[in-house]
Amino acid sequence: MLKDPSLAIRMPRAGDHLSVDRGIAELRRGGIVAVRAGPDRDRLVLAVAAEMIADDTVARLRVLAGSDPVLAITRNRAAALGSGGAAPVVSLRLPAGMSADRVAALADPTAGAVEPGTLPTLPEPEAGPTAAAVRLAKLARLIPAALVATVPGIPADRMAGWALEHALLLVDSDAIDTHRQISARRLVRAASAQVPLIDAETCEVIAFRPLDGGMEHVAIRIGDPDPDLPVLIRLHSSCLTGDLLGSLRCDCGDQLRGAIRAIAEAGGGVLLYLAQEGRDIGLINKLKAYSLQDLGADTVDANTMLGYDDDERVYFPAAEMLKLLGIARVRMMTNNPEKIGQLAACGVEVVERVRHVFPSNRHNERYLAAKASRSGHLF
Repeated sequence: MLKDPSLAIRMPRAGDHLSVDRGIAELRRGGIVAVRAGPDRDRLVLAVAAEMIADDTVARLRVLAGSDPVLAITRNRAAALGSGGAAPVVSLRLPAGMSADRVAALADPTAGAVEPGTLPTLPEPEAGPTAAAVRLAKLARLIPAALVATVPGIPADRMAGWALEHALLLVDSDAIDTHRQISARRLVRAASAQVPLIDAETCEVIAFRPLDGGMEHVAIRIGDPDPDLPVLIRLHSSCLTGDLLGSLRCDCGDQLRGAIRAIAEAGGGVLLYLAQEGRDIGLINKLKAYSLQDLGADTVDANTMLGYDDDERVYFPAAEMLKLLGIARVRMMTNNPEKIGQLAACGVEVVERVRHVFPSNRHNERYLAAKASRSGHLF
């Protein structure tokens, strides 16, 4: 599904986005974050990332919030557990005394086995703070699940003060929803150097730093492409296992090196190396998905069993990098129609798709078949 860059919701203040950056860091260290949402920003919850909880977390949340916490998971994860429905986020009621390990197993299929459909569920409205807490965990590249407790009886104009009194970070759901596209528009060109490559000796590596403190993206400009003509480009998502280690489970390493060779042979172009490991679920979750694939799941099912969509990537950063490089029209090396649609939606004119296919091996045949049959890739 195309991620629309013109998402029509209330634009948060600049400080709201700083709180999202801090909230991501807080969840990754196992801390509690306060999240507010609702039409009048009058609903407040406390949240901890599900995979980071300890055995005393439930008690801590109950004392702080004054209510029993629930486990909030995505619709995809709920479906894998035999629960849920159409709501994007599902809240599971937890029995008293449930251990942290048991909660983790409900959120993460690699953390242990659970009986499907054994816990009562309550759908969470999409605009609610519980759903926003799950989206914040996803931004943190953690399993998209959170232990959440509602804080009742706090007036909207008292929420910031209440959070401050309890030494908690307060994050608005609107800022969570717009964080990725706003962050992409805050890229700056940070450094560049001439770096001759094996297959492209005339090459400049340009690093772009996101102002949200996230990982850098890199443009590899090969030769001297003319920005007044459609520039040959490749959008390549980082793959530690394939690009660096030579993994045979995917075709990423072949695509990276093949693109550099092809661009050099064509006389010039740009490869954007995007910090989107594992279709942007992160390295740890990619390895978890691999373990599920070893048990029989394909690429798509493994990601959805973890609670993610099959492909979490967005291409706002790629469009911004091309803009900063002065490139508005491109010939794109890709087999993925979704990339073309997303880049076009971000204002980049894609005048041609250039086929980019490499031979399979016995380790990645199933992976490539799933790309074609489940994700619509063109081989």
